[in-house]
Amino acid sequence: MSPLHKPVLLAEVLEALLPAGRNHDGAIFVDGTFGAGGYTRALLDAANCTVFAIDRDPDAVKGAAPLIARYQGRLHVIQGRFGDLARLMAERGVGAVNGITFDFGVSSMQLDQAARGFSFRFSGPLDMRMEQAGPSAADLVNAMAERPLADLIFTFGEERQARRIARAIVAARDLAPIETTDRLAEIVRRAIGGKPNPKQIDPATRTFQALRIAINDELGEIDRGLAAAEQLLTPGGRLAVVSFHSLEDRRVKQFLRDRAGAAPKSSRHLPVAAQDETKPVFRLIAAGGIAASEAEIAENPRSRSARLRVAEKVAA
Repeated sequence: MSPLHKPVLLAEVLEALLPAGRNHDGAIFVDGTFGAGGYTRALLDAANCTVFAIDRDPDAVKGAAPLIARYQGRLHVIQGRFGDLARLMAERGVGAVNGITFDFGVSSMQLDQAARGFSFRFSGPLDMRMEQAGPSAADLVNAMAERPLADLIFTFGEERQARRIARAIVAARDLAPIETTDRLAEIVRRAIGGKPNPKQIDPATRTFQALRIAINDELGEIDRGLAAAEQLLTPGGRLAVVSFHSLEDRRVKQFLRDRAGAAPKSSRHLPVAAQDETKPVFRLIAAGGIAASEAEIAENPRSRSARLRVAEKVAA
């Protein structure tokens, strides 16, 4: 595990999945977003357990070979989407697990590879496909009509200048197809106006985020992954989810509040029988979420926006 790819909130995720006072030997865990294997390695080092690690990126799966050899028989790496978690585990004869962790969004490894096209820090092809298959971000920006493109940038990027940016993209692609990260970033910057401020996020950040989320159906995957985790966890099992922006975190927060019975009732004026009487499935742990410490932020600035939410399964 390279220091450059150290996962955020590692100690906090371990504490969540391996609560003190329990024997975790023989436990089964799922790392739904394997990446460079940071959470997986920490779990395998901390207990005599088994980890099923999932990643949709074929490069991440190929890179797991040394860890598979190191933890003989205790690590199983699966190429696939964590939204298909229940099916992937059923195919391997696993119907219940003791803990699941997700680390949403793009990985540091993907961001650091210019050829993958996730980041405008490097000049590279406008790709952004986690699975390295299917339509790319270039396909999307060169084919989508202006209004739907603006809606996409506004919804998934929370970008208030979405209409201006979409108009600029359509005008630019009429001159020549938009095929590289640096060209798209410059189009967005010019559309918004002004020079990038080193103390603020780059003007192209939200547009790149929106395209990446759309290309990889990231929010749909989150919904499916959370539902699968609820199905797979055994009572007493823990779910630990790390999010990096508000779109992700709001989904996780609302899901866990609903399943914990903490969501507001429809109306205090309705009779009890008319309200939702479903018993809680999860117990919230640190209900407000857990943020990175100042020390971790100083060491890894990416952790500044991270938030960990933890819940324990209480019902079958």
